[in-house]
Amino acid sequence: MNNSIAELITERIDTMPPGERNAAQTLIANYPLLGLKTVAEFSMQAGVSSPTILRFINRLGFQNYPDFQARLQEELAAQLQSPHNRNESQPIQQDTTYPALDYTLENIRETFRHISEKQLGDIVRALTTARGNIYLIGGRFTDPVAQYMAAHMTVIRPHVFHITGQESAWRDRLLDMGRKDILIVFDIRRYQESLLHLAETAKSRGVEILLITDQWLSPIARFARHVLAARTGVPSAWDSSAALFVLAESIIREMTRQPDQNTAARIKELEELRLKNRL
Repeated sequence: MNNSIAELITERIDTMPPGERNAAQTLIANYPLLGLKTVAEFSMQAGVSSPTILRFINRLGFQNYPDFQARLQEELAAQLQSPHNRNESQPIQQDTTYPALDYTLENIRETFRHISEKQLGDIVRALTTARGNIYLIGGRFTDPVAQYMAAHMTVIRPHVFHITGQESAWRDRLLDMGRKDILIVFDIRRYQESLLHLAETAKSRGVEILLITDQWLSPIARFARHVLAARTGVPSAWDSSAALFVLAESIIREMTRQPDQNTAARIKELEELRLKNRL
């Protein structure tokens, strides 16, 4: 599988000069549709010159703008695929062996190849030093990852909440969200409109958004302060969430290791409470 343009940007953004970095960040915030516009429209929205846009796409490895747009069009088509479409496009296997492990491991390797230590470190610091609440939510198939991450984070630090219940009840949680809070959203193709509306409204209330998505980027990226893209595509009707779980576990592990946190004392106190309850 080719690297997505979002992955290429994440991999190379630290080496970009300011103008190209502005182009990269503007594209991520309007992914992928901004890249399908003309060079002039792209440059105007990014606030840089047309030559800067062309240097930016050259840095990503594209010889010209049409090649860059062709890749984005492929990604857009992949975003819109339903499980039925993906199932129909899979070749018929001649045997019953499905190399699920190979694809899963490759997804995990590629996910972490495109995430820098700085990017992960910035996210861990934001979560460990947050002065307000941390809320987590996912979509139809990704909410179990959000619940899993919330269960661990509750042990690590206070004021962690997994948003559950009917979508109509999510608006009630927005009432308590403000500028000191962080909302972690898991959203992969086909992206959930209700999560987009939740993130947009939370952002308007000053909440910092952390998006954990796939290599094609949920539209929530336009509202997110931090974006982590995981590989989810496998030769199946269904996407794989394995890399999402590993990303969540990596964040949990690094949060636990932060020297300025009282994590060890908190875990110790929790174990003592559990022991008392058993007795």
